[in-house]
Amino acid sequence: MRIALGCDHRGRTAMQHVRSILEGQGHEVTHFGPDDDNEMYDYPDAGYPAACSVSEGRVDRAILFCGSGVGMSIVANKVRGVRAALCHDELTAEMSRRHNDANVLCLAADLLGEALIQRIVDAWMSTPFESGRHQRRVGKIIEYETQHECGGEKGGPADSPDPSS
Repeated sequence: MRIALGCDHRGRTAMQHVRSILEGQGHEVTHFGPDDDNEMYDYPDAGYPAACSVSEGRVDRAILFCGSGVGMSIVANKVRGVRAALCHDELTAEMSRRHNDANVLCLAADLLGEALIQRIVDAWMSTPFESGRHQRRVGKIIEYETQHECGGEKGGPADSPDPSS
C-alpha cells in the first residue's frame, strides 16, 4: 500500500517509528514534514500536502502526527475526498475504518506511547470498510462535499480568524 506520513516538529519521533514499521512491512512510504529533529515545522505545512496526496490518488492512505492530533485532523479534513479520524486507541482506529472508511489517521504524538501508536496503526491498516449501511452514510458525506458549499464567502469570517481578537 502507498502511505503518506506527515508530521510537524512535535510528531517527528513518532512518525519515524511508524515509518520504519510500515517500510518493514513492505509499504511504500512518502514523508511530509521536517527532515531533522531541530527543525520547527507547522502542522498545516505537512498535513495539507499529505492529505492532498490522498485526495489526488498518489497514495492510498495517510497517517498524520502532531502534538495533540487535533491540528492535523482539522487541516486534513479541509481537503476534498479526505475522511480524517483522530484516534486514541485501537477501537477508534478500527471503527474509523469499518464504519467511516477513514483514509487519513491522525495521532497525538505527545499523548500516546510508542507501543499504543503501533497498535493503533496496526488496527487501522488491517481493518477493511464494512460498506453496507455505512456506505450510504459515507456517500452522504461525499455528496455534501461535492454539491454544497457553506461557511461564508471566501476570505470572510468563516475562513480566517480575526488576528486582533
